[in-house]
Amino acid sequence: MTPDQLAGLIGAPPVPLGSWAREAVYGSPVAFRTASGRPPREVAEEIAVRLRGHGGVEEVRVRPDGFLLITVGCPGEVVREIVRKGPPEIRERAALAPDFPRTWDNPGFVVRYAHARAAAVQRWARGLGVPEEGFRPELLDDPHDRAVLRLLAELPTRAAGRDPAWESYAGQLALAYHDAHEHAPAVPVGDRPVTGVHTARLWLATAVRTVLVAVLTPELPERL
Repeated sequence: MTPDQLAGLIGAPPVPLGSWAREAVYGSPVAFRTASGRPPREVAEEIAVRLRGHGGVEEVRVRPDGFLLITVGCPGEVVREIVRKGPPEIRERAALAPDFPRTWDNPGFVVRYAHARAAAVQRWARGLGVPEEGFRPELLDDPHDRAVLRLLAELPTRAAGRDPAWESYAGQLALAYHDAHEHAPAVPVGDRPVTGVHTARLWLATAVRTVLVAVLTPELPERL
């Protein structure tokens, strides 16, 4: 279940909450906006009942104030949606900071390097025989993968907001992807065989590239 799919059910995209290291939780104040004089919690309980009947929704809780907490079972589905449908419409891209100095303190370098790393994953995957077919989003369950998913899931609410802060967002996504690239390898290491997780991380790399280009510029480098 993705933010867009949830938006179709409740009327607006929910916001990802927490780290997602253990569970993928979205929050939504939709009951406040649709209460029309009724107690928000009562409205939220009705929405929760509808949501609990949908596949992909693992749990729905209602806070005393009527705020919805929605746990999804497979957060990796957001990758499939981005790769196949593209990200939400971006009204205005962020300016890209200068490339130099090439240090971790420079967001211009950080995002360029993340894009180049994601592009490298695609090249290496072709060379090592990692198939693009057979994407299994549930395999993106390493905490480093999930940190990237958590940020990808912010796209709909940021795109719909007045101040999406794309430059800051791109930097956060890039840093999370660097951690995933280093700690959750996207291609086989040494003599290890190709498995489904490598295909899943190939798709993750593609999603990260797609989003960075969408919020910044198509001129991001494929190599550094």
